[in-house]
Amino acid sequence: MEILIFKLLAGIGLFLFAMYLMEESLKHLSGRSFKIFLQRITKNRIGAVAGGAIVTGVLQSSSMISIMVLAFLGAGVFTMTNAMAIILGANLGTTLDSWLVATLGFKINIEVAAYPAVFAGGMLLILFSNRKTIKYISYFLLGFGLLFIGLSYMKTAMEGQVKEFDFSKYAEMPMVVFLLIGFIITLLVQSSSVTMALTLSALHAGVISFAPAAAIVLGSETGTTIKIMLASFGGNASKKRVALGNFFFNVFLTVLAFVLLKPTLLLITDIFNIKDPLIGLVTFSTLVNLISITIFLPFLNPFSKFLEKFFQDTDASAAAFIGNANASEPETALDLFQKETEYFIYNSMLFNLSVFEIETKSLQQHPVFKSVSEKRKFFSKTPEEKYEFLKQLQGELQSFYLVLRTKLHDNQFDQLTRLISSVRSSMYSVKSIKDIGTNIINLSHSSKDIKFNFFVRNKKETENLYQLFNAYLWQKEKSSFKNFQDLFNTIQNNYTTALNNFYKDAQQAPIEDIDLTTAINFNRELFSSNKAMLIAVKDLLMEKKHLEEFSEIPLIH
Repeated sequence: MEILIFKLLAGIGLFLFAMYLMEESLKHLSGRSFKIFLQRITKNRIGAVAGGAIVTGVLQSSSMISIMVLAFLGAGVFTMTNAMAIILGANLGTTLDSWLVATLGFKINIEVAAYPAVFAGGMLLILFSNRKTIKYISYFLLGFGLLFIGLSYMKTAMEGQVKEFDFSKYAEMPMVVFLLIGFIITLLVQSSSVTMALTLSALHAGVISFAPAAAIVLGSETGTTIKIMLASFGGNASKKRVALGNFFFNVFLTVLAFVLLKPTLLLITDIFNIKDPLIGLVTFSTLVNLISITIFLPFLNPFSKFLEKFFQDTDASAAAFIGNANASEPETALDLFQKETEYFIYNSMLFNLSVFEIETKSLQQHPVFKSVSEKRKFFSKTPEEKYEFLKQLQGELQSFYLVLRTKLHDNQFDQLTRLISSVRSSMYSVKSIKDIGTNIINLSHSSKDIKFNFFVRNKKETENLYQLFNAYLWQKEKSSFKNFQDLFNTIQNNYTTALNNFYKDAQQAPIEDIDLTTAINFNRELFSSNKAMLIAVKDLLMEKKHLEEFSEIPLIH
């Protein structure tokens, strides 16, 4: 008996490990394609459900999709309604695994393919582990083989226990007990697919009948929500609301299906005429999810509004996007880090221009960042409050950088390094402008023409420069290496020309020493700020091969 229990546990372990390998392989082989697919298809609720089902069916992990959705919700890619619709689809997508296990795992001698797959995967991994594509193909082959070997262990263990133990006395237990068993198993292993595989093995071996098996599967529906709820802890209100919404949906699904358990099973066995209990069980799981989605989908809008009553957003985080990122999903996290960096530069530019009292309405019109900054009341903050906000946001980006940098491959790490460099340069630019705030007031309000005209010329040149930054950043104009070279030369020439012209004017008009010092300090810090912002923009936009040519540019002259 002990050997059989250990064999069952080994089967569970192999099954879980196999799912991890297949999930990792498909996630990396698909790259960004599934994310782009999700973004394109989720423009309406039906598309969102379909997208969630398809992507989950392929990647074989509703938890991974749910975590990805939480991240994209924070990035403004999905609305709350569409995020919930994707998760509904993800629940349906998990049933694809069940169909594969029920048809291939029990109807075909899959070991004929499983053992060669493990051999091929192992050999490829040893011989070509340094080649990314082959590495993840080998992960998939190993996962495919180990999945069915683990299932075979579970089947054998169940069949052996039937011979050694009398399960008949437990057959009359209340259905709610089997419901609880399904919840507990899924809570422990954090995989409804494992619970389904165990249940199918038990059903195939005759340990349980069709009705208790269906109750166990129902219990697993709610068990899967715990992982997502745990992932939302420490996150912002949106993450918690979606996790709570997923919990509510699965509890609703479980309760409804449990109340209608007997008529649903009769529908499958008598109306659909499915006599094979294994096929009947996966049909039951698919049918329950389909019916629940059909009932729930028309009410997603009011349901989303209902969720907004929970977890009033008291999150003190300045970050708009990385707060929803999870380092265990490094590609998604890197996407959000890029978005956060763009948001940081956007607000840094607005800060610098506002200190100059340059009109910024045209620069504010970013379709996502404007609404995010309005929500955070950035536009109405005082200059000191804006500066503290940017300092906090830089700190949060730097902290997340330290976590994320260990999770990325070489090319991704290079991108992350450029992004954090962009943030640092942007903050340097902001600090330089903050430091000359009093100089700007002094020059702009001066009654002396030499000082006032000196300020007006610099203000106009800065406004023109930032208009170009804005055009390059948001793709109104295509940037190139030559553009950045020209901008650097322009900044350099503006600095030198402004200083020389001021010296000439000062020779022809009386000027106090303190005014001379103010103008020189202002010109130097503005020069440093503009070059720092140029470097921030080029780090964000320029290809790696051109970056080294800018790497030695000093920030101050």
